[in-house]
Amino acid sequence: MKKVTVLGAGTWGVALTILLAGNGHEVTLWSKFEAETGALAANRSEIKNLPGAVLPDSVKLTNDLAEAAANGPDLIVNTVISPKVREVSKALSSYIKEGTVIVNASKGIEHGTLYTMTDVISQEIPQAKVAVISGPSHAEEVSRHIPTTVVAGAAEKEVAMYVQDMFMNTYFRVYTSPDVLGIEIGSALKNVIALAAGAIDGLGYGDNTKAALITRGIVEISRLGVAMGARTESFAGLSGIGDLIVTCTSNHSRNHNAGYLLGKGKSLEEAKKEVGQVVEGVNSAQAALALADKYGVEMPIVEQVNAVLFEDKPAKDALKELLVREKVTEYSSLSWE
Repeated sequence: MKKVTVLGAGTWGVALTILLAGNGHEVTLWSKFEAETGALAANRSEIKNLPGAVLPDSVKLTNDLAEAAANGPDLIVNTVISPKVREVSKALSSYIKEGTVIVNASKGIEHGTLYTMTDVISQEIPQAKVAVISGPSHAEEVSRHIPTTVVAGAAEKEVAMYVQDMFMNTYFRVYTSPDVLGIEIGSALKNVIALAAGAIDGLGYGDNTKAALITRGIVEISRLGVAMGARTESFAGLSGIGDLIVTCTSNHSRNHNAGYLLGKGKSLEEAKKEVGQVVEGVNSAQAALALADKYGVEMPIVEQVNAVLFEDKPAKDALKELLVREKVTEYSSLSWE
């Protein structure tokens, strides 16, 4: 049995808490918000947005960050929303021992700095060994033990394997990878493409349209990732095309659902309010556009998503503009002899 602290009691944090407690670990779940821990303490089998999930009685709930990190947990899992990761990491740093493994399960790019979440955690808690875990893994399904596979990434092989051992079970298979950057870029930018996929459904278009969008979406993500130094293989893997497919096609996806409402003509604020949860793709869309400019990478889908989100461009017009762009080959690396 290992001691684990999970930061963030949203749906993803609760789902991973259920998984880790089920694996036999001693888990403490921290939230800044007393309303979250209070609701979980009052009824562990009626969890908001996680129907059918049960939080084990063995899980300790706390709003005290010092208490959450007390006695040196063997693993810390970050599920805090990306805009708050630096704030929480900074507050946590003084409690963390040298060599503690922190695995990031939050998806996003920091606004302004354009850092990934592992970068942010490493900057604020330099004494920790930081890893990442990602893949097609909606909280609603993981919390009910529905099978899936994900990938754990770390600079050190031993750290990635440690995370693999902590999480893996009969319904949650974990692979390992050294490409932390590729995993993080894929997991963050897929939310941007999911907004576009949702808009396609909202507009009433079909499977062909969405399949084409997903395919070209992973091209854009991989193009940027490789320019930043990530490995091409990661974007064909679980944190790339795997996570992209599930986020673009599932009703569990808050990004898809927000995009659907945009496609129906709702404003961004109306869509966010109706979804009722953080829509990470909104922040990531701006960051993706800034990264594309920084690295000189063409990302037409990302450009149009930003226009819909922040310039009130109708989704239908954005899609039309993508279709009538200048004619090009599918892959510039392929040519006729």
